[in-house]
Amino acid sequence: MTASAVLKKQHLIDPEICIRCGTCEATCPIGAVSHDDLNYVVDAEICNACMDCIAPCPTGSIDNWRIVKIPYPLAEQLAWTELPKQEDCGEDAIAIAEAAEADVGALIEQAHAGGGGKPVAPASAAKPTVNLHSRQKPAVAIVQGNFRITAAGAETDVRHIVLSFGDTVVPVLEGQTIGIVPPVSDADGKPFPIRLYSIASARDGEKRNANNVSLTVKRVPGGLVSDWLCSLKVGDKVYVTGPYGSTFLMPNDAAADILMICTGTGSAPFRAFTERRRRMPAGGSGKLIMFFGARTPQELPYFGPLQKVPVSLLEQHLVFSRLPDAAKEYVQDRLRVETTRVAELMRGAGTHIFICGLKGMEGGVDAALTDIGSAHGLDWASLKPQMRAEGRYHVETY
Repeated sequence: MTASAVLKKQHLIDPEICIRCGTCEATCPIGAVSHDDLNYVVDAEICNACMDCIAPCPTGSIDNWRIVKIPYPLAEQLAWTELPKQEDCGEDAIAIAEAAEADVGALIEQAHAGGGGKPVAPASAAKPTVNLHSRQKPAVAIVQGNFRITAAGAETDVRHIVLSFGDTVVPVLEGQTIGIVPPVSDADGKPFPIRLYSIASARDGEKRNANNVSLTVKRVPGGLVSDWLCSLKVGDKVYVTGPYGSTFLMPNDAAADILMICTGTGSAPFRAFTERRRRMPAGGSGKLIMFFGARTPQELPYFGPLQKVPVSLLEQHLVFSRLPDAAKEYVQDRLRVETTRVAELMRGAGTHIFICGLKGMEGGVDAALTDIGSAHGLDWASLKPQMRAEGRYHVETY
């Protein structure tokens, strides 16, 4: 029997990165993924490496593989707190490992268009707390407020929802997310996967030192969970998991310039960034620059409150694609208009770039940064992975 017939490429989930959202289990078409109170795991006897679970995973924890002589059993995987190192399976394992990486690599590039290597947290970011509360042992939050933040007549209904944790400890940092446990099941009676939402408030609360957080939630037509969330009343109870996220974090360095590019509810973490910087003494010396896109001013979340934010705190470029008697403009178009300003930021050693919003925006923004760099003597194809490795380039799209 040859080595390739004995060795097996085993699909595993990294318990250190996994946020226990349940997406992998919900998307696996053959039931190879299961979980207990601690871990999500893949059954080697069922998994056929179809890759259907790769792209939907919000963290990349699902994209882990080991070449093994004997597959790790489920009982062992369920007890892991970290992935085991690749075992020595001999030289013939190298070809199998390289093939595995090639298979998955193309899918990951498709799923994460930001590319450029593994995300790294900003050097000055505070150490985040992750996975403190699980679906089995969630934190209980009470709704303190639910406010519409798009115009009353706008087609898009986006809500600013404030949740209070009372005496329960839920430490969060700007850029992290929490999970909301849906109170509904699918047609087969299985619980819906946890829904993830970025924190829209500063680390010390929507109200300073109040142990509460805010979320930015869009009501999706026909969406059971979003409709329920956007219809919550003050005093309603919500079960929360997390917090999650260890790299898409605001730098603590008050001198850092932060370029924020977003659409729609992708503005949530950047509201948190702005609130954090606003609460610093003198607001910090670094600049906050935001390119924010929507169809119209009426459909741009927080449009009214943004008019009251001073330029000294936040440089705003609000971009609209459906204005009457005006050409469509998207965030990447405005980036090109502000080419000199953007190039200046790209060149700065203290600049951090954050992109958040619909996945479709990534390609356009990347192309714009490529063009801007080329016009100003900067090679974005080289600069992007360098910034990512330095913890200065971050993408979070959905």
